[in-house]
Amino acid sequence: MSLNKLIKVTFVLPTLFAGGSERVLSFLAQHIDKTQFEATLLVIGKSSEAAYDVEGIKVIFLEKSRVLHGSPLLFKYLKNTKPDIVLSVISHLNTVMAYMSIFFPKTKFIARESTVLGVDAAFFNYSKGFNPLILFGKKRFIFFDKIICQSQDMLIDLKKNFKVKEDKLVVINNPITNNFKIKDLDSSNEIIRLITVARFSKEKGIPRILEILSKLSIPFHYTLIGLGHEKDSIFSLIEKYGLSNNITHISFTKDVSKYLKNNDFFLQGSYFEGFPNCLIESCVVGTPVIAFNAPGGTKEIIEDGVNGFLVDTQEDFVKKVSNVRKWDPKIIHESVYRKFNKEKILSQYEDLFISILK
Repeated sequence: MSLNKLIKVTFVLPTLFAGGSERVLSFLAQHIDKTQFEATLLVIGKSSEAAYDVEGIKVIFLEKSRVLHGSPLLFKYLKNTKPDIVLSVISHLNTVMAYMSIFFPKTKFIARESTVLGVDAAFFNYSKGFNPLILFGKKRFIFFDKIICQSQDMLIDLKKNFKVKEDKLVVINNPITNNFKIKDLDSSNEIIRLITVARFSKEKGIPRILEILSKLSIPFHYTLIGLGHEKDSIFSLIEKYGLSNNITHISFTKDVSKYLKNNDFFLQGSYFEGFPNCLIESCVVGTPVIAFNAPGGTKEIIEDGVNGFLVDTQEDFVKKVSNVRKWDPKIIHESVYRKFNKEKILSQYEDLFISILK
């Protein structure tokens, strides 16, 4: 490849919904070094459903409701444009891209995985009945030139449970994709204020957070931001524990930083994670996190006693919430900024793209 030729990279997403993978990939596409790379963001889904604005690069919406329906158009795009590198995310799309890559041997295909797949499969008991991840997913990794893991736990899981060769795996954490300002040192809250931002799904562990709140003996207010298919059961638990007067629910907001700043702790109840962006955002503004020590990237973000606490039991969780102390927002901010700033993470992606073509 000529040194003065831009490397053509296509970033592929199922949708541009409000989600971690969508935000990270659209951020990478917009901010990758334009003196070295020509970036295109290709979205299978509909432009009318886009939650993020994308500027400065070419964006293509295939306007399809499912990845399967968009596959013929995606194949046609790859055939006509012949990108040097294709980076896709999320398991079902990665499975399609893996088998499609067979027809484009001159293009390098990279998958970015979004969770600890072995733990995910066990948690949801995917071994029962028909499941494409089990039948086709395990074999998809042999077709990729590289697989990006968001955490060390994800890398270990792919090696152990999916038999992926280590030379195909690389760990690149998620970047800080915002410019949130640090909150002031002194809190004026009269009661302890707690917050969770999460999808309402089983693995996020919101019910066990609610159980923890029901055991608190100190005055508190809890802000819960999110939606999902577990909404009805979550609100039933709120009623059961008598927490209705202590909780404010917000379905969606683009001003997450305002809520993070106004709270004393971010609470995470997840049973496993890929690399939780909301934890980084909370620390960026200076709000510490209390989280369960779960598989995934959580323990790569939380430094115990520096920017929050990792706990193993609900009893320990209750103690940490109740033990009010002063936290320095600048120290909390620096704990994540030095590891996950956008310049550092973008450089890791750019180095990967250049090395894969050599």
